[in-house]
Amino acid sequence: MKTYIDCWSSVATALFSQALAGEPELAESLPKPLAAGSFAFAATLSGDQEGRFSVVLDGAILESPLMGEGVDQKAAWGELLREVADAAAGELLATSGQTCRVDKFEETSGESQVSRAFQLRSGERSWTILIRDEVHTPRPVVQAEKGSSAVSEPEPPGPSNTGATPSPEAALSPGIELLLDVELEASLRFGCRELPLGEILDLGPGDVVQLDRHVTDPVDLIVGDKIVARGEVVLVNGNFGLRITEVAAPRKRLETIRCLF
Repeated sequence: MKTYIDCWSSVATALFSQALAGEPELAESLPKPLAAGSFAFAATLSGDQEGRFSVVLDGAILESPLMGEGVDQKAAWGELLREVADAAAGELLATSGQTCRVDKFEETSGESQVSRAFQLRSGERSWTILIRDEVHTPRPVVQAEKGSSAVSEPEPPGPSNTGATPSPEAALSPGIELLLDVELEASLRFGCRELPLGEILDLGPGDVVQLDRHVTDPVDLIVGDKIVARGEVVLVNGNFGLRITEVAAPRKRLETIRCLF
């Protein structure tokens, strides 16, 4: 199961190449000491994974206008890293079903302990980015016998523990309701078939392509690239419709297409 730092690394790799000038690449590396002038930001997280997640950047990165010309580079880095922190929490929910939210994001002093290190490379230049990961799974509370107080299970060692299993009620994070009015395109998939390029070029009017699905098999309702439901095709006032027979659990609808049913 992915941890928060895994999701952060994945999101940061994508967003840095999109948001920064020169499309620099982020790659994991061995830790290196930072010179004077380094700066850091920390996110305080809560939910199924909670704790403090700090990002320390090489001060020399401010000398290059990666954020664009004429802007406050440090402030812009803070905004970008806050966006990465929020997106990593969403990625964690989508890939593992665990809720996680950023309660506080602030500039902080350099961290002395390092969990992982990365290099941000643009052309012949590179900058070190250090991570201190103190995110973990909260200790589950075990109900004690009557007359005694509740006790907590001992927490396994390690910065990113994933032993707790979220309840179905925790499948959607607080605040996800803000996205419920977003319109998405839905489509039906009756089946598929792989064909050699030569056969595709030979297709003409009247040819029949046999799909990999029997006529009695359910069809898929797809939103984006994910199956959210299955059912049977019906006619409604002369239009095609879908009578739902299977619906993926809310958490499953956020996972990959192969994990739903």
